[in-house]
Parts: sequence; C-alpha cells; structure tokens
Amino acid sequence: MAFLRAHSCYSLFFFFAFAIASAQLSPTLYDKSCPDAFRTIRSAVYAAVLKERRMGASLLRLHFHDCFVNGCDGSVLLDDTPTFTGEKTAAPNNNSIRGFEVIDTIKSNLEAICPQVVSCADILAVAARDSVVALGGPTWTVQLGRRDATTASFSDANSNIPKPTSDLSTLISDFSNKGLSTTDLIALSGAHTIGQARCTTFRTRIYNETNIDTSLATSLQSNCPSTGGDSKLSPLDAFTPNSFDNYYYKNLVNSKGLLHSDQQLYSGGSTDSQVTGYSSDLSKFYADFKAAMINMGNISPLTGTNGEIRKNCRKTN
Repeated sequence: MAFLRAHSCYSLFFFFAFAIASAQLSPTLYDKSCPDAFRTIRSAVYAAVLKERRMGASLLRLHFHDCFVNGCDGSVLLDDTPTFTGEKTAAPNNNSIRGFEVIDTIKSNLEAICPQVVSCADILAVAARDSVVALGGPTWTVQLGRRDATTASFSDANSNIPKPTSDLSTLISDFSNKGLSTTDLIALSGAHTIGQARCTTFRTRIYNETNIDTSLATSLQSNCPSTGGDSKLSPLDAFTPNSFDNYYYKNLVNSKGLLHSDQQLYSGGSTDSQVTGYSSDLSKFYADFKAAMINMGNISPLTGTNGEIRKNCRKTN
C-alpha cells in the first residue's frame, strides 16, 4: 500500500507538472514577434532532408535526446566548456547524434530576421515535427515558449536516455519517470520507422537472440561483424527506411525489430496488443504519435525568466 500511495503521489506530481508546462507554452507565441519563424525552420529542414533523407530521423532524435535529459531545454546542443562537460559525448550520443549543422543554419537564419526571439529548444521541437512531415508522416501543433538551458549534464545524458539493450519493464519505467505513459512509449518508439542504427547497438541481438527472423539476422550479420565494425549502419526499418509509416510495427509482429528494445515491445508481454493495433491501423498510430510528441515536448520546459534565448545554439550567451 505504501508503494501504491507513493506511485499515486508520483503520478499526481507529473500530472500537475504537465498541466503547468502546458499552460505556460503556446502555439501562437511567435505569431507577432517572429511571424516567419515556422517558414524559416521548415525551409531549412526540408532542404536538409531533401539532401539526405536520414537527416529527418536525426533531427527527430535530437529533440528526443534533449527532452529526456532534464527536460526540453536545448541542452543537448551545447558544446563543452571549461565549467561543464556537455551531453554530446555521453555514451548514447557520442558518434551517434547528428544534425547540429542544420540547427546552426536555422538559428542563424532566425537571428537574421528576429534576433534572440526563438529559442533553440523550440527550434528542436519544430524541426522534429517538420522532419516527420517531410518524410510523409503526420503534422501536429507544436507548443512554444521553451527557453534554453545555460548548462548541460554529461552524467544525466548517460543515465536518463533509454538504452537499446533495455527490457520492457525498464523502458516502461524510463518513460514513466518522465511523466510519459506506456502508450506514449510504444507510439514514440514508432519513430524507429525511419533512421539507422550502429552495429554496436544491435550486435548482441543478431548473434545471440532467438526471437529474431533468421533471414534478417543473417542479412544483418553480413554488414555487422561479431567483432569490429561498430559504426556500420543498418536501417531500423529495412522495408521503408525513409518513410514515416507503420512498418516498424509490422516488423515487430514478424520478429524483425532491429534493436533488443524494439522487439521487447512485441515479446509476449503487455504491449503486444498495442503493437498489433498500430501494425494494422496507420491512422491510430499517427494519432497516438502526435499526442505522444506533444506530451514529450512538455517535459520540464524552462519558461518565464528561467534560462535564456541563446544567440548561438552551441553556447550560452
């Protein structure tokens, strides 16, 4: 009973924190102060995705990795300084997250038309949405008003970002700790319908696990040796790697998830039915994904006079 009371208090804390965050953010924040903000961000994102389709997944992932480390505050973009080690070289990010140059371009373009108005944290949120749209996925209304952190945390990036080796119970806990539901977890995982992963993140799965399609494992082994080749890439969704659709879930139902954490969502557990539902109902996946992205974008934003509006997303003012 003590656990239940503690869990209820924990849930209530996140409910009120989410409600406060939602109240402080607004989709119309820049309508007057920077009316061309959306157009400026969208133009740069579309150009980057047109040049390299994978960039859409990279920009979406930047927002995710930002929000899971002390909230959606742009801290993932900060370079190391003499006073702190940033998040870029933390284990989940090192030689992995990318797209910083696209964010630099967007920020530079925005500073030229409305100096120090649009935050880097908001740029990440809007760029994530525009990346999904550019790859054929749904659109949603992005809440705005996040301010930028003046520090970053290497240690929190190492501990807070969900791992590709995690089991279902750990994943559920990781998301719950951020105020996100299991439905959010499964819907947000659908972002793995685009993008690529490094050999080091799925080597154990393709050589040691049994709940994987044999032909897929054999195919992946040809590009991911049992030793070496850590940075060799394979698509998270081998069928439609550059289209934001529901093939990720179709893959899971057929034991073709690339990461251990992916296949955990369909492994005889409590989340199987939701995965099955998304695999056959694209519109349901889209609806839940949009809601989950809004929920994730509301994780502990800096608002009001907290934080700052950076002039350069890589460093504090």
